[in-house]
Amino acid sequence: MNKTLHKIYIGSFFLVGITVLVLLGINGYSYYTIPIEERFFHSSHQSLKPSGIWGHGFGIIGTLMMIFGVSIYMIRKRSRRFFTFGYLKHWLEFHIFLCTVGPILVLYHTSFKFGGIVSVSFWSMVLVVLSGIIGRFIYIQIPRTIQGKELDVQELNSMRQQMSHNLYIDSTMSLKFTKDYERFSSLERYANLGIIKSLVVIIADYFRIKILVYKINKQLKESGVSAYRIKEILRTVKTEIVLTRRIGLLKTMQKLFRYWHIAHLPFAIAMFVIMIIHVAVTVIFGYKWIF
Repeated sequence: MNKTLHKIYIGSFFLVGITVLVLLGINGYSYYTIPIEERFFHSSHQSLKPSGIWGHGFGIIGTLMMIFGVSIYMIRKRSRRFFTFGYLKHWLEFHIFLCTVGPILVLYHTSFKFGGIVSVSFWSMVLVVLSGIIGRFIYIQIPRTIQGKELDVQELNSMRQQMSHNLYIDSTMSLKFTKDYERFSSLERYANLGIIKSLVVIIADYFRIKILVYKINKQLKESGVSAYRIKEILRTVKTEIVLTRRIGLLKTMQKLFRYWHIAHLPFAIAMFVIMIIHVAVTVIFGYKWIF
């Protein structure tokens, strides 16, 4: 999948997610915003209540999306038979899409009314989604191949040295920003940083790198460097700075990712166990949707 197709792939997920959220919000606004005791008299109550044709459907479709999203990602990640079946990165993105839209549908299935054991499942789902966002952030801090395999320090250092070599053989690098660039691309910046400080540095670096790139871009233009070369240099500069940071924080991020797994899994298990109980009880009491 080339960059253009990948942008379309991601864009379609974003578009579908926003469309679902907006349509559900607009169509059900008058129902979901009135007090619970008054909803019985609303014209949409029979269709939007949890056991209604739409409300029940939201729960079934949302649940299936979450189950499918978790299952296919776990199978793709752990089964050698499917190792070459698409890139793991793309499967992770599909997993995130299904496990984001699915909970939105489940939220509307509840009609924003939580109680009993189901509330435990709902709040577990919320924590799973939130921790999933955090997990995605941590995941991208650990350098990997396109197939999702973690790169070791030796491979990373080799990549970094090649980038440094490509920049320093270019005469355009003898500019005022050299010291700032060298400071950003130094591994010493990340020595002895704890987990909290590492997260602060990552967030702060986002803005610092933008400022540095802006300065480099301005100075290269003033030096008469071609637009193509400027784009190439800026891409290399950003890539090396980010790669250096990921090398420096590799052990910290790997440790944090292990902690994340320990926290994420219990919430996911609790959510699915109570969800299965809820579905079983629903079927036993005869709520069968359109079947």
